[in-house]
Amino acid sequence: MKRIVQYSIVFLTFFLCVNVAFSQSTKRKELEKKREQLQEEIKTIQNLFFKTQKKGKNLLVKVNDHQQKIERRNYLIQTIEEEIDELSLEIESYQVVVDTLENKLSKLKKEYGEMVYRSYKSKSQNSRLMFILSSKDFYQAYKRIQYMKQYSQFRKRQGEAIVIQKLEIEKFTDSLSNRKNLKEALITEQLGEQSLIEEEKENMEKIIKQIKRKERKYKNEIKRKIAAEAKIDKEIDKLIKEDIARANRKAKAEAARKRAAAKKKASKTKKTTAPKVTTTTSETKYILTKEAKFLAVKFESNRGKLPWPVERGLVVRKFGPQPHPTFKGITIVGTGIHIATEKGAKARCIFDGEVFAIQVLKGGKKAVYIRHGNYITIYNNLMNVTVNKGDKVETKQEIGTIFTDKITDKTILSFVLSKDTKRLDPIRWIHRM
Repeated sequence: MKRIVQYSIVFLTFFLCVNVAFSQSTKRKELEKKREQLQEEIKTIQNLFFKTQKKGKNLLVKVNDHQQKIERRNYLIQTIEEEIDELSLEIESYQVVVDTLENKLSKLKKEYGEMVYRSYKSKSQNSRLMFILSSKDFYQAYKRIQYMKQYSQFRKRQGEAIVIQKLEIEKFTDSLSNRKNLKEALITEQLGEQSLIEEEKENMEKIIKQIKRKERKYKNEIKRKIAAEAKIDKEIDKLIKEDIARANRKAKAEAARKRAAAKKKASKTKKTTAPKVTTTTSETKYILTKEAKFLAVKFESNRGKLPWPVERGLVVRKFGPQPHPTFKGITIVGTGIHIATEKGAKARCIFDGEVFAIQVLKGGKKAVYIRHGNYITIYNNLMNVTVNKGDKVETKQEIGTIFTDKITDKTILSFVLSKDTKRLDPIRWIHRM
């Protein structure tokens, strides 16, 4: 009974350790995936921003490029630290498993040794024969023969158990060794990334010193850009409100037509009341038809799973208010996100919808407005467009080529998402690349 309890405790410890190690391994795999994504983002920044450095490139743009890399590298270091912590816990769990298995193996070997010794002492055929012949009766002799057979089989099984136990120890020892090696590799990678961050910071500090010499000039440039973006944002609001008013007039006219038809039908059947089709009037919200409501519900159900408006890209400006990365006291308000992509890249529609406006901006650049029920997506900074106002568009359909700035050599799509007139954070709606 005591031995059964001991084995039960050993098995329970072994099971718990394996289960803990498995759950830790699952979490670490998620961190490993995140680490690989960040490494890919850093490569993308290098290819998009640093592959061809133009001499006349704006110093503020250069600072921003270095900050993008530093930010990603800091995230990468944090992820590596978390992964190292998870590996340390895994190593501890696997060490407990290996120690438990070795303990069990030691006991099996001891028991097996004792059996071999007892078997050796009584191995002569005479001893075995006398053991059987000294039985009181035939039944006892039979039981003794069966016992000898069972003892022999048990001894064989004990030998096989030792072999199996050795293989289990080898398997977990290999896993333990692999995790220790991976931990060492991650520590080396972490130190390497830290060194690269220091290098990036040094390069950035040199550029910032140059900027400080002409601080007023650059601050005025930033303010002009902020004012220009605010103006574009007002134009976006104006176009959306105009479309809401236009769509609502159409919806109200349709509702009036239905009421008139219902009234006519009621008069023919001598009914005094006609069914009313009610509509909610609002200057900032769409009156949705049955089809538009269905499309809006489908759009909402795909939150977090919608495709990116470019095939391959990187968010270089987030949504919402954010401090300027170089100058204190200046706040940038992102009404959408900026996505850097490759030269010649195409903008694509993120969901089925209808083009309700194509806006021509300063310098001949264009913006495409697409309605998805009462959701609106805006694709700004396009060099040319391949759709027309009133076109029905489908998910991932190309709608135009993104403009590449000749001075900065950057191809950036400004992407805005709105529900009626309320801006939404696109990152919460599109899936992570």
